[in-house]
Amino acid sequence: MIVVKSLESVSGGGMYVFNQLAKTGLPLWMLGFGPDLLWADMNRLLAFLFHQAILDEHFLQLQQLQDEASPNFVSEVVNIYFHESEKLLRNLRELLMERELSDYKKMGIHLNQFMGSSSSIGAKRVTNVCVAFRAATDQTNRAGCLRALETLEHEYCYLKNKLHELFQIEQQRALVAGARYPVQNQ
Repeated sequence: MIVVKSLESVSGGGMYVFNQLAKTGLPLWMLGFGPDLLWADMNRLLAFLFHQAILDEHFLQLQQLQDEASPNFVSEVVNIYFHESEKLLRNLRELLMERELSDYKKMGIHLNQFMGSSSSIGAKRVTNVCVAFRAATDQTNRAGCLRALETLEHEYCYLKNKLHELFQIEQQRALVAGARYPVQNQ
């Protein structure tokens, strides 16, 4: 029998264990997950994300816009951000793969979009990497752009995984508290 005391013990790859437990069909309170415990785990994860400068105050401002009338506001905005960011990353990679004809001006336009949307949701580290990437495009530094793209993809994936984890905990908290919350898209 698996006993889970808190989500700290299932963070990261351990979310698989949590998801498997959730699929048992047992009420979450029977698995030891109460809304207070889940709320505390959400707050710990958020504190970690702020401490690591992954998120900034813009994320808190985004959260303040969420209310009873739009309980999924933050996750919906972030999902739109993820969808648009995937396109921007793909475009940046394609532009950089054109070895001789890299269009640095077009890369700069994509990076400005990425910077703006990242900043608006509070994705601080992603925004900072976009700034460095933009500097490399301004200098037409292909090697610097390639390094920046690799870093940007890494930071973006890390952000996406952590926010997905946060939204999963939030969904579970809402379910335990008796609220309806739609399943997140991957």
